[in-house]
Amino acid sequence: MMAARLPVDLFDDGPRDVPLGPGAVLLGGFALPLGEALLAAVADVAARAPFRHMVTPGGWRMSVAMTNCGAAGWVTDRSGYRYDPRDPETGRPWPALPRAFADLAARAAAAAGFPSFAADACLVNRYAPGNRLSLHQDRNERDFAHPIVSVSLGLPATFLWGGERRADRPRRVPLRHGDVVVWGGASRLAFHGVDTLRAGTDARTGDVRYNLTLRRAL
Repeated sequence: MMAARLPVDLFDDGPRDVPLGPGAVLLGGFALPLGEALLAAVADVAARAPFRHMVTPGGWRMSVAMTNCGAAGWVTDRSGYRYDPRDPETGRPWPALPRAFADLAARAAAAAGFPSFAADACLVNRYAPGNRLSLHQDRNERDFAHPIVSVSLGLPATFLWGGERRADRPRRVPLRHGDVVVWGGASRLAFHGVDTLRAGTDARTGDVRYNLTLRRAL
């Protein structure tokens, strides 16, 4: 049976900032003023480094399509998880980090209590209906003193915000277009993920959701 299609305003409950834990906050609608510029930059990055489904070290094909930009890109294959300055599929450097990405990350981090953050890498995820991202930690970066800045674009989703252990029951946090989640400090290694994306349409992105995860990788 085909899944019911959901309206784009499913989680449209007005601007809001939601504390998630020490050093972690949802900045509701923070990226809305830059929405068009961010999506244009995503299209430009993908034109030079197309989205692809990476394979985990265990041989599992990831359902979420990914690409990267910046000084290094996060990749996974049979040899492990890592940051690589070159796109393994082309051998060329990843596209440069768009200014719109870097500026937004710096402002969001400052708003969350992390001044002087300068991202050098961005993992761009593209979710189609039925895709999900299991609970995990972002721990391939060189220095955990820097926060993670995550930007939602397009279809609404449910962010899973966990604890220090994978077994900790996660909090379910609704996300919509323009929301930004920042986590660092005591929450830097919190487990997190994205629940299965439900079918829908968005006037800006069609039937997909994009997520920008900005980091200080090197």
